[in-house]
Amino acid sequence: MGDTDEQKQRHRRLTAWRGSAKVLARSSADHTLAERLAALAADARTVHDLDEWTDTYGNGVVAELERRTADLLDMEAAAFFPTGTMAQQVALRCWAGRTGDPVVALHPLSHPEVHERGALTAVSGLRTVHPTTEPRLPTAEEVRDFPEPFGTLMLELPLRDAGFALPTWEELTAVVAAARDRDAVVHLDGARLWECGPHLGRTLPEIAALADSVYVSFYKSLDGLSGAVLAGPATLVEQARTWRHRYGGQVFQQYPAALSALLGLERELPRLPSYVEHAKLVAGALAEGFAGSGVPWFRVHPEPPHTHQFQMWLPYGTEALDEASVRQAEETGVTLFRRWFPAAGGPPGVSFTEVTVAAPGLEWTAQDVRDAVAGFVERLV
Repeated sequence: MGDTDEQKQRHRRLTAWRGSAKVLARSSADHTLAERLAALAADARTVHDLDEWTDTYGNGVVAELERRTADLLDMEAAAFFPTGTMAQQVALRCWAGRTGDPVVALHPLSHPEVHERGALTAVSGLRTVHPTTEPRLPTAEEVRDFPEPFGTLMLELPLRDAGFALPTWEELTAVVAAARDRDAVVHLDGARLWECGPHLGRTLPEIAALADSVYVSFYKSLDGLSGAVLAGPATLVEQARTWRHRYGGQVFQQYPAALSALLGLERELPRLPSYVEHAKLVAGALAEGFAGSGVPWFRVHPEPPHTHQFQMWLPYGTEALDEASVRQAEETGVTLFRRWFPAAGGPPGVSFTEVTVAAPGLEWTAQDVRDAVAGFVERLV
């Protein structure tokens, strides 16, 4: 059986991205299996003793990763999960049992509402409410004055589907205080918490200290293979381990994911502030490039970015934008944009992409970005 059209298009995109000499960020999908495995085998010894016996059920390198993450966040304990979806569902389920309240207040653009197919309700019997529908985290007043009771407030930092948006530190502490005034616990969806420090002006332990529990991911910003950690009080984490087993998360061997996560903590975590800073230059140059390009409308959001990721909006359909993006990569070896998506609930013919600036992007000057915009628009219009 031959490949479907979508499989052919995916292969075309991956080939173009992998062959590009100039990119803003490299995704793990840009590498072959052989390359990914070879890199892990070559580098893992720098973060762990590979002469130890193979980790089974988390009794070796996985346990080390849990300890390391708990220390980084200054939390009592941490438990490794195969997915962030599972980690977060378990956390919210445990808090519902402890508070006696199955209602979780969160943003309608948060990951459980957009990307988990209603799992909080279908799997755990929880109910969700939304203190705000604005494309930002709720304010202290919205939390304090919300008419329904809730046991847990979940805050996604940054709020990815609102453009990787963050509040100010003062706004964040006020929101947490408002939840405390209502006797609610606070859980942080910190899948991308690692890069929030520069915008908030605080360290990871200071940010984590606001919450009762925190979930962090290892593959979104740290280039790990997979996996996540739930950190918090030792009693909560112990309870979460029980639910992890019940959810099917007690995996026999997860050492490749744990080793790659340790590499991410060692290599990528210290670099993230430089990525965040350079993203501001890239975003500004994109705006300058599109302002002089002749396109009828564009938007960089937020401007300046709050993290090393942000959105780019243009008034064209996704097919035309995807084609221009991949042609630019194929014909020039420059990948400026990757995939484009339609605006959910928005007008037809408006699309956005997510821009990530990582180590390869540090080589781009503002002029490089403006030149790449010109080349992209040339293939679009």
